[in-house]
Formats: sequence, structure tokens, C-alpha cells
Amino acid sequence: MANPTATGPLDPAELVAELEALLGRHRAADAAEGRSVKRVLQLLRTTSSPFWRGQYHPGHLTASAVVTDAERARVLLIFHTKLQRWLQPGGHFEPGDVQPVDAAAREVREETGLAPAWPGALPRLLDVDVHAIPARPDEPAHYHYDLRYLLVAAGEPQAGEGTTSARWFARAEADALELDPGLRRALAKL
Repeated sequence: MANPTATGPLDPAELVAELEALLGRHRAADAAEGRSVKRVLQLLRTTSSPFWRGQYHPGHLTASAVVTDAERARVLLIFHTKLQRWLQPGGHFEPGDVQPVDAAAREVREETGLAPAWPGALPRLLDVDVHAIPARPDEPAHYHYDLRYLLVAAGEPQAGEGTTSARWFARAEADALELDPGLRRALAKL
């Protein structure tokens, strides 16, 4: 499952236009996701720095991955150190991330040690979720405007950056966890 290689970084305005088009084609699974899509579009249209993690008011874009095995029988989750809960791998954009799917794949590598790929000819935006991040000593409360991509991986994960555990869960095991509603919605799309 080889992925095409990036040809170079896009101009931020081009990337915003591309994301607006992608979100315009995205079909929300429920009213909550529909509101999240509208909020992401509003962020893209009203701020000059939607990718910058230092933008706290109202927040910033993040990218994450719903990672499955090739058979889509298991999902990969990480136990997030700061938030103390099971989540999909993901996080902030960094210099060199050409597309949101690149940021999501990089986060999978950093947090689990696995090398993900997309499950077809092109990346697939699976879900969109805007959620609150609580205040911490070094940052105020803010929102993450999360773009969630479907990726596949194989192998045994190792807890990496920002995680205390990374492991595969059978779908029934994942359903038994206390996952946030947005992640439950994304997993139901599989």
C-alpha cells in the first residue's frame, strides 16, 4: 500500500482553499458532526493562523487518525498522558506537514511507532470533531478543530510521545471503553 509522495508544501491560502472544498464535500454522520464542520469552515474563513497551535482563541486545527488493521477488525488507540483517556493518535500541525493527513500520519508514527498508510488511492477524511481542551498551567482552555483521517497499519505498537500505552483493540473491546462521543461516531463509520 504505497502512498504517493508529497511534491512540496502548499501555500497556506491554497491549503485553506483545499480544506474548504474537502469539507464542502464531506457528509456529516449526525448533527454534532455537522456543527463541527461548520465551525471548522468558520475558523478557516476568519483566522489567518488556523494551523498554529499558539492560537487559543477560539482554537486551532489538529489532525488525527482512526487507524485500523487491514481487515478493519481492530482499531489502534493510545492512552493520552495529559488527558488520561483512550484516544485516537493525533495532534498539532508542525513545520513540514504538507497536508492534514501528513500531520495525522506523523502523529501515528510518533505516538505508536507504526507506519500508517491510507487504505486506497487517496486519503479519506473520516470525521470532523471540534472539542474542548481544558486549561493547563502553560495554556488556556481552547478548542481543537480536529480533522480525522482513516489510516491502516500493521505491527505491534509501542507507547511513544505523549502516551503511556498504545494498543490494538477488537471492535467490541473499543465499544466497551469510555470513549468520547466524537470518537464513538468515527469508529461507527468503519
